[in-house]
Parts: sequence; structure tokens; C-alpha cells
Amino acid sequence: MAGPRIAHATLKGPNVVKEIIIGTVLGLAASTVWKMNQWNEKKKVRTFYDFLEKVEILRRLIHVLAETQKRL
Repeated sequence: MAGPRIAHATLKGPNVVKEIIIGTVLGLAASTVWKMNQWNEKKKVRTFYDFLEKVEILRRLIHVLAETQKRL
């Protein structure tokens, strides 16, 4: 006496096109996040060096003004 038949899922092979699309989308998403992080870091570094340059210019200006005050 046979028991009731159970419907089993049939296993299919890998869908190559689907895997390529998923891999491409995930790769683009990860690279976009990474690039945005790099842009933010580059902006921070540029701002830091611009600030240092302004401070150096101000320091030299103050030094020149102090020298001219001493001469007067």
C-alpha cells in the first residue's frame, strides 16, 4: 500500500544571467558607497590643508604687521 504522494520542488540549475545581474548590481552598489566615502575623506583633507594654509598666511601677515609697528 503506497502512501500519499508529496509534491517535491524540482531543482533547477543555476540561472547564469540572473546571477550575473545580481552580482553586477551588488558590485555597483558597493563601489558607489566606497567612492562616496573616498570623496568625503578627500573633502576633509582638502579642507584641513586649506585651513592650515590660511593660518600660515595669517601668521605671516601678523608677523609683517608687527615688524612694521616696531619700525614706527
